[in-house]
Amino acid sequence: MRKALRWLLALTVLIGTLSTAGAATAAEPEATDIKDQLLAIPGMSLIQEKPYTGYRYFVLNYTQPVDHHNPSKGTFQQRITVLHKDVSRPTVFYTGGYNVSTTPSRREPTQIVDGNQVSMEYRFFNPSRPDPADWSKLDIWQAAGDQHRIFKALKKIYTKNWISTGGSKGGMTATYYERFYPKDMDGVVAYVAPNDVVNNEDSAYDRFFAKVGTKECRDRLNAVQREALVRRAPLEKKYEAYAAENGYTFTTIGSLDRAYEAVVLDYVWGFWQYSLLSDCDSVPADAATATDDEIWNSVDTISGFSAYADQGLETYTPYYYQAGTQLGAPTIHFPYIEKKYIRYGYQPPRNFVPRSIPMKFQPWTMRDVDTWVKHNAHHMLFVYGQNDPWGAEPFHLGRGAKDSYVFTAPGLNHGANVAGLVADEKSLATARILDWAGVSATAVAKAKPLAKFDARLDVRDVEREPGLRP
Repeated sequence: MRKALRWLLALTVLIGTLSTAGAATAAEPEATDIKDQLLAIPGMSLIQEKPYTGYRYFVLNYTQPVDHHNPSKGTFQQRITVLHKDVSRPTVFYTGGYNVSTTPSRREPTQIVDGNQVSMEYRFFNPSRPDPADWSKLDIWQAAGDQHRIFKALKKIYTKNWISTGGSKGGMTATYYERFYPKDMDGVVAYVAPNDVVNNEDSAYDRFFAKVGTKECRDRLNAVQREALVRRAPLEKKYEAYAAENGYTFTTIGSLDRAYEAVVLDYVWGFWQYSLLSDCDSVPADAATATDDEIWNSVDTISGFSAYADQGLETYTPYYYQAGTQLGAPTIHFPYIEKKYIRYGYQPPRNFVPRSIPMKFQPWTMRDVDTWVKHNAHHMLFVYGQNDPWGAEPFHLGRGAKDSYVFTAPGLNHGANVAGLVADEKSLATARILDWAGVSATAVAKAKPLAKFDARLDVRDVEREPGLRP
């Protein structure tokens, strides 16, 4: 009986082996080309492939639910890009928090780890917008859900360590993603990420502008800003002609006068956000004797007179919506300008979003994120620029934070990065990024970027955007 049982068991194993072999023979061969692997992901479709030496670069659409709470309530196409190096390399997950660029580029962590890069367009920025658009589904949790689904889909291909990153609103986005999905990423590098915990308390910005740079530069900027308001009548006539020539309208903000003041009040902030102290030489030295054209050109160069026209606001409606519902927005004062010259002051985000879109602020959202970071940050690096206004309210780390850091690059603006840190902090930050990426111990010890600098891929300049946006 035992012999019969042993024979039956052997026969069963043999049949199972043959069946498995037959199934393997009959199955389709696994895709080996990266393009085929990406397009095998359910919901992924190709928009375009662009060649770049040493990489494969893909512009893709990925099907996302409009509402991650209720995935059956409709979908939309979210645009992403993949800069493919090799599946054996780490992957950097980047978002700028706005539209995604479809030109190949490599963010600083991607160069440091010599890895792949996945870039995501933020939901509701066209064309990644549901139709019809239910604006209540534009919040930081839904956006984190978008990243989580993309990560899960691509992690099957890019199996090595992942690091999320982003600058400004993108740095905020990387932080919020970590707050809601702390097990996804192996590290976070958040550049110049504002942290407006209490929306109605913005005195930190006033203190910043009282001390930034040098007194000489501050005085120049303040004088030009004031003079632009003193000369409001003649410069608004110039603005009317400019708007007519370019077809600009002002329905959302309410009037050309409101738009003009908004542009002028952005002037000092915009200078420090995008410029360096050395650029102060380009500011009119004596505003009182400067010509109207000199005042206009200086304000237009820094703030952009198209910013608050309907055509300038339209692209950034999703940002202003979020600023007015969750992110918060700064309010600053102008003690060097007489009250008679300021009619509206810093206008709230509500003024920059069409009235057809309802908005209600949620004051608990940023408090929750701030508290979580203080007590739970793990493998997180925050980098700020000393002269960047958005760094006036930064993220802070508490006792619960582990292997996390907040560094400030001296003299830098909204384009601050690891390369701009002082030597010791630069080495430490680079080493931690490499370690989180899971590269060799030798590479970590050297604390140097693994990929050579590429002038086309490694764009270091801060991305200029019209108006006051992080």
